[in-house]
Amino acid sequence: MRILLISQYFHPESFKCNDVAAELVRRGHEVTVLTGIPNYPKGRFYAGYGLLRRRRETWCGAQVHRAWLVPRGRGGGLRLAANYLSYALTASLRVLRFRAGRRFDAVVVHETSPVTVGIPGVLASRLWGCPMYFWVLDLWPESLTAAGGVTNAAVLGFFERLTRWIYRHSRRILISSRGFRSSIEAKGIAAEKIAYFPNWPDTALRPGASYALPALPDGFIVMFAGNIGEAQDFEHVMQAALLLREERDVHFVLVGDGRKRPWVECFVADNGLEATVHLVGRHPLETMPAFFARASLMLVSLKDEPIFSLTAPAKLQAYMSAGRPVAAMLGGEGARIVEEAGCGFAVPAADGAALAAAVRRAAQLPAAELAAMGERGRAYCREHFDFGRLMDRLCNMLRDDTGKD
Repeated sequence: MRILLISQYFHPESFKCNDVAAELVRRGHEVTVLTGIPNYPKGRFYAGYGLLRRRRETWCGAQVHRAWLVPRGRGGGLRLAANYLSYALTASLRVLRFRAGRRFDAVVVHETSPVTVGIPGVLASRLWGCPMYFWVLDLWPESLTAAGGVTNAAVLGFFERLTRWIYRHSRRILISSRGFRSSIEAKGIAAEKIAYFPNWPDTALRPGASYALPALPDGFIVMFAGNIGEAQDFEHVMQAALLLREERDVHFVLVGDGRKRPWVECFVADNGLEATVHLVGRHPLETMPAFFARASLMLVSLKDEPIFSLTAPAKLQAYMSAGRPVAAMLGGEGARIVEEAGCGFAVPAADGAALAAAVRRAAQLPAAELAAMGERGRAYCREHFDFGRLMDRLCNMLRDDTGKD
């Protein structure tokens, strides 16, 4: 089968679509990727890439074509808008160039923010008369308000109409969280068009070569790994750290970077938390197993926003697959998974006091009980988030809809 995978982000950026492209090629499909010039998360083009450099390459057997875009810079509103819209425009123009000499049987669109990535997807689907599969990892326009702070009714209305248009032109809508279903159905989409396609642990997280970790504290380590951003609600994470300040054996270790990091650093300094809160910076994805192995408890958190109650963060599957117990300060779908798996502690979103109490309780449990929680999470992950099974489901869907192997 000839498959066009459209994503604004692709290798060497770390996104789930990388796994999908490589696995589709491994299964014998011809895969073309239409993506942007890599610049996430730093906001500048990766070394070796540029507007006139390395615009085409082959990766794991997939043919990769890179459309021009404005790099995201520091992630301010206008710069992000330019980044999103420039990719949507130039990727659509590249689809028109493809039209002359290529043929595709299916289009798969990987939709993390922004939803505008669906525009070249719809165009490609219409030009080749093939089905489009819209893989939703962020709900729009809800994400604009929850993560971007956008409240302008005209802007939200435009993106509401755009999202509905993209959904209508999709053969199927793949959702990474069951909680997304209600929002999509509310936009007039029939239930039978929606298919559950959850996240899986990154293949790079499989234990591999040893890695020289930065100095980490002794004691009970509560570890957060990932983007230190607005959505992760570090105001309440730091509230919990402040409440636990006198318990010197309990340490918060933050692995990652993001727009909120300067605020966290200032909070730590202003409140004298240097002995118990440790920011160790960003490290390659493949090093995470070495970090996870040092953690006593893994932390996942999201703000108390309606959209986030519908979301199961991808890091949750990563933590569970590593066999580590989890402290989850969030609501809805993520909390449900933790409770259903019995793999840790779920407390309400935006409740730093409850998080502190859960960490205190975890620190007092026998090591064997914490290990049993972690193993329950690992078993749940194997049953519900196995990458091979999920790819079987996707390939069966493509074959049934197109009649092609």
